[in-house]
Amino acid sequence: MSGERLTAAMDALAGRTGAPVEVALILGSGLGGLADAVEVDATIPYGEIRGLPVATAPGHAGQLVIGRLAGRRVALMQGRLHLYEGLTPADIALSVRILRRLGAGALVVTNAAGALDPGFVPGDIMLIEDHLNLTGANPLIGRNDPSIGLRFPDMSRAYDPAYRDLARAVAAEAGIALRTGIYAGVTGPSLETSAERRCMQASGAQAVGMSTVHEVIAAVHCGLRVLAFSAITNEATGGPDQGEDTIERVLERAEQAGKTLGVLLERLLPAL
Repeated sequence: MSGERLTAAMDALAGRTGAPVEVALILGSGLGGLADAVEVDATIPYGEIRGLPVATAPGHAGQLVIGRLAGRRVALMQGRLHLYEGLTPADIALSVRILRRLGAGALVVTNAAGALDPGFVPGDIMLIEDHLNLTGANPLIGRNDPSIGLRFPDMSRAYDPAYRDLARAVAAEAGIALRTGIYAGVTGPSLETSAERRCMQASGAQAVGMSTVHEVIAAVHCGLRVLAFSAITNEATGGPDQGEDTIERVLERAEQAGKTLGVLLERLLPAL
């Protein structure tokens, strides 16, 4: 059961995390460098948290970092878990529920994503306003534990509207161009076919990636307010001129965009 699994994970963390945290962050592919700005109190590899799988994806350190960032006490997942690693939606949900039990009231999610919108270019930052869960799975399937959340959580405002307004205002003050759009979540690990990309465009999505949607569903379920950003790393329009993508290029561009995202988050966190 999800409650028993969460209890076991928190027992493994007992005495290691210090005071409750205020804000939680999940860092995507190539974006783990944001953790360098944290005044670290504790670093705990995922393998030391009972029941939490070890991250195997490139660009994911796989450790929980706790400390202070921009004046806030934070818990930061330096690297995330994905379905394509052979994991389940329940594995992904566990990581989010741990962050909630550590005291977080807000969750900031970042990811690396391909641009379905031809107006986006690598290096852009997209504020996620909504998502399409195209994975065919949901972390809430199965028996619900009411101590964690409601059986049927409302997802119509999954990405907190007030937080999105705040992000736009802070980005404007900082002179950071911020795109806005819908994120399509797929399983991977193969990158999408051109036809799939055109289909997602037609469905209204501006970016596509292999994460985030299950984390956000789990976060809303357990009462976290969510803010999320995509670092645009490659063009994914599905057009005749579509270039070939490589994970090396994606990680390189995510790291570059991560510097801009780091500036934005350091300005945003005090207001969350």
